Amino acid sequence: MERWSAHDGEEDAMAAPSVCPATPPPAREQRIYGDINANRLWTFQVLMNDPLAANEQLAVVGSCEALGNWQHSAAAVMSRQQEDGNVWTAQVYIPRQCATEYRYLICGIDAAAEQLLVRRWEVQLQPRRIAELDEPRGQCEDTFGHVPGQKQQVDRGWLTKETLVQLKFFYAPFTFKQRMKRRLVHVKVTPMNLRIPSAGCVADLTPVSPLEDSLSNDTHDTRENGGDSSAFAFSEVVTLSSDECELRAQEQFGTACGASDLVIFHLTVADMDNTAYLVDLYSYSSKVAREDGPPLHLGYHYVLPNLFKRSEGNLELPITCAKGHRPLGMMRLGYLIVKPSSLSAQLDMRVSYARYWNNKWTGLDVGHRGSGTSFKAKDAVIRENTITSLKNAADHGADMVEFDVQLSKDLVPVVYHDFMIYVSLKSKCSMQEHDFLALPMRELTLDQLKKLKVYHTAEGLSRETRSFHNDDLLEHQPFPQLADVLDALDEHIGFNIEIKWSQRLQDGRMEEEFEHVVDRNLYIDCILDVVLRKAGKRRVVFSCFDPDICTMLRFKQNRYPVMFLTLGHTTKYEKYMDPRGNSMETAVWHAVAMQLLGIVAHTEDLLRDPSQVNLAKERGLVLFCWGDDNNSKDTIKLLKELGLHAIIYDKMDVLTSKEVKVSATNYTRSLLFLMLLFQLQQSVFLLQAKDSQKELLKLQALETGHVWHTTESGQEEQQA
Repeated sequence: MERWSAHDGEEDAMAAPSVCPATPPPAREQRIYGDINANRLWTFQVLMNDPLAANEQLAVVGSCEALGNWQHSAAAVMSRQQEDGNVWTAQVYIPRQCATEYRYLICGIDAAAEQLLVRRWEVQLQPRRIAELDEPRGQCEDTFGHVPGQKQQVDRGWLTKETLVQLKFFYAPFTFKQRMKRRLVHVKVTPMNLRIPSAGCVADLTPVSPLEDSLSNDTHDTRENGGDSSAFAFSEVVTLSSDECELRAQEQFGTACGASDLVIFHLTVADMDNTAYLVDLYSYSSKVAREDGPPLHLGYHYVLPNLFKRSEGNLELPITCAKGHRPLGMMRLGYLIVKPSSLSAQLDMRVSYARYWNNKWTGLDVGHRGSGTSFKAKDAVIRENTITSLKNAADHGADMVEFDVQLSKDLVPVVYHDFMIYVSLKSKCSMQEHDFLALPMRELTLDQLKKLKVYHTAEGLSRETRSFHNDDLLEHQPFPQLADVLDALDEHIGFNIEIKWSQRLQDGRMEEEFEHVVDRNLYIDCILDVVLRKAGKRRVVFSCFDPDICTMLRFKQNRYPVMFLTLGHTTKYEKYMDPRGNSMETAVWHAVAMQLLGIVAHTEDLLRDPSQVNLAKERGLVLFCWGDDNNSKDTIKLLKELGLHAIIYDKMDVLTSKEVKVSATNYTRSLLFLMLLFQLQQSVFLLQAKDSQKELLKLQALETGHVWHTTESGQEEQQA
């Protein structure tokens, strides 16, 4: 895994690219011939060193109509120079009088549905470029993933029209007869075309993609992919372990699913409704080494698409004996269905920040719920997760603000932390014991949340109400809409948007007393819809404690990074049933497997074992941290010295180390000093936006003997 930090001098923005004019895919004749005077015939030629799957091929996308105007669906598909060669070419007429930018991608093409899927693509901030008036120079050959002057950066695509199906086999979830209990089971999952038979016909089950034959051939009729096959898929697997935590092609006889293994099958299918999944189980004899021969085919099961009732769940499935076709046992597996976002068509290939982090962005100060948790601290004067709280943190130097987002009953994204609220049954002034009713926040519409007298969980449990400064003003009110927050704060303040989703705890209870009623895909789409429309040039990072929500956020869009929030080893909180966030190691492996930007670790766990910081950094992951332990200047200083990229804490106005130290002899109240002080209390991103002004101020400060930014240790620190 490469490190995804940017070089000095690279573009720093995480801004949404300007929208290209909608252009229908050009006809083949326009692509090839064009206007000879206005265009030039360019031969794109690229060397592909990595192996491709059977359904994959190269394409090129770019800034002109012939290259799709950055739309993946209109990319120019390339062909191999030789049938078994590694060089791919395409001849395209591109504009002569202006520069053309372009990227290479690996795509899957579903001929039946006439759609192109992005499998992997080059994501360097600066795309490849052909200058105006340039002419082709002989056999100019690019190498996929390698752009001159930039690091090798190839990322996975996002969902456009296809569906991602994940099947999770955690901790050997098989129940067999006594004599088979100790067998190590290997699992292979093969997507199958499922056709509804006509009268008198037998159902047609065809492998979706031409995978290697296995011993399961006696369970279905295999044919070459193609012909009347109406769909195709890509089948991969990952084991969450130190050595195998990256997605890979399945082996012929499956992947070991032992008692300590966390195995996820990652299946990308074009036709979800007509795809079934053949689960084959194998086992090697203890007397025969694996390399000495094939394993025993134990059993199988067909998972039909109608079993997936929601976007996530668990299935109890029978295992049919491969030899005798009798019941052999049971298996329990989890599943996740990720569908493309309704706004996926608006996401182009001009740029991606999914794993971008500038190497200057270290030790960032992030305001927790804005100005801090207001119902734990008795001296808090600003209500948490309000526009005022977020603005106050920004005014005191926060580089980013962290806040929580969930949906109201009418599916409006609002900023609020707790799953439960209390409402008053009598007048607003009455505080008798039975005057409160506890409700899930999601049971009230946005209008009800704003009009009713709503109390925080802490108030409802203690029967002691809290009042905050200017509580009646609009920006001090709880439940601000996410859209309003995006509009209200300066665009140079970064957002760490935590998606709230109730999980099941280790004892089987839900964090929230009630099960979710809104489907995961709809829930995430409602939030993404607002962010993709309103975020503009703002730096946005998503995070969530639920690993599957992180996966959905990662594959539903290609613009913003996603980070996995974790508990780790803790004595303060009850752990979740899903094991992926309960230790630093498994959290890192999951982040690597799903190509997330990084993890948000619990500081309690980091302080217990600071060497864990290297677990993330060695994998090229960005590392934030959260927790009550962060509310100490000494702890914040220690965490920055450990190299964390960002620290989330309360009371930005009290705990921030951003300050100016000026010698007494040179002290002046000049306009220059006031401007400098103002600059140093701003977000690191705002400072970058004012780069030229920053350099001037630094020069002037040095001339007058001022230190323009000094840390508590007395060392000069240059903010990016």
